[in-house]
Amino acid sequence: MAEAYIVEAIRTAGGRRNGRLSGIHANDLGGLILSGVVARTGIDPRAIDDVIMGCVTQAGEQSAHIARNAVLASTLPVSVPAVSIDRQCGSSQQALHFAAQAVMSGTQDVVIASGVESMSRVPMGSATLAETGAAPFSVKVLERFGVPGFSQFHGAEAIAQKHGFTREQLDAFALNSHRRAAAAAAAGAFDREIEPVETITADGTPITHRADEGVRADASMEALAGLKTLMPGGAVTAGNASQICDGASAVMVVSEQALKDHGLTPLARIVGLTVTAGDPVIMLEEPLYATLRALARAGLKIDDIDLYEVNEAFASVPLAWLKHVGADPARMNVQGGAIALGHPLGASGTKLMATLVHALRVRGAKYGLQTMCEGGGIANVTIIEAL
Repeated sequence: MAEAYIVEAIRTAGGRRNGRLSGIHANDLGGLILSGVVARTGIDPRAIDDVIMGCVTQAGEQSAHIARNAVLASTLPVSVPAVSIDRQCGSSQQALHFAAQAVMSGTQDVVIASGVESMSRVPMGSATLAETGAAPFSVKVLERFGVPGFSQFHGAEAIAQKHGFTREQLDAFALNSHRRAAAAAAAGAFDREIEPVETITADGTPITHRADEGVRADASMEALAGLKTLMPGGAVTAGNASQICDGASAVMVVSEQALKDHGLTPLARIVGLTVTAGDPVIMLEEPLYATLRALARAGLKIDDIDLYEVNEAFASVPLAWLKHVGADPARMNVQGGAIALGHPLGASGTKLMATLVHALRVRGAKYGLQTMCEGGGIANVTIIEAL
């Protein structure tokens, strides 16, 4: 089978809800990241075979084929095709899988996997019952699983209870996420992966957005303990869950022939691509099982992996993943995660990959693994080798 290589991986810095990126239409935010990834490689944009863009809430300003509209808002020629996909929080990680599969199959040579989500302008849930009157789950589906609906919040709480995590443990994990992210930002660890965004603040001041807005260097256990739980008697709070975030990200995937034809330098090689599905009620636990399958398929053990990015949708998810997989906490989310840096839904997959690729290379490390819990009980796992 042909190899697939990552030659560039970038993201915007996260924008808080109604923050620095909230004045930018999702088309333009997506277009900006596409233009950025092409400019950094220096490739002729006419050589791009396809753009695959993840976006979860494809409604309002993110409707009517967000990927194609992002291409039209970018510096790419109109001859570059695009497709919009939704695998919930794993949308752009799946975009990366599709891009790699296209290259490995030999049908395409240069593909951009990307994601965009403006959660300020298109709030999470905008396309469901509360806003449109259209129920996303039929009576037949709900009766099959004996539930009135499916909720990520109930899933996060169920994982905490199942694996025996206390509120204090979840808060301690959240605090560590902020501390790691603050330290990484102060050390310039994100500088290479961040694509600056020229924008205007609410008071009309032009700024260059290049730092994640959600990181709280002054976070404390006392402050976290003061937050209300999302469910009575529960352990999950807004403080130990991912932050609402605006952002975009992109990864360029190419074939070995494209490396030669366009004089590109590979940053990483795709080693493994896995997706599995399980219980849609507890929903967020599938990365535990998907990871073990991915490692087995790649002929690797968890100790072979130098760094892991496990999306911090809720603190209970990576904590359960560590416990089940037997992984080293010191190798996971070493620069913080979505609790501190934000979770721009459809953009998070390639966002995490940008962080993972550059973190591996800076450390001179070899293997990296990324996994994401997704609505419906699905999980993607990607294994890469830094070059």
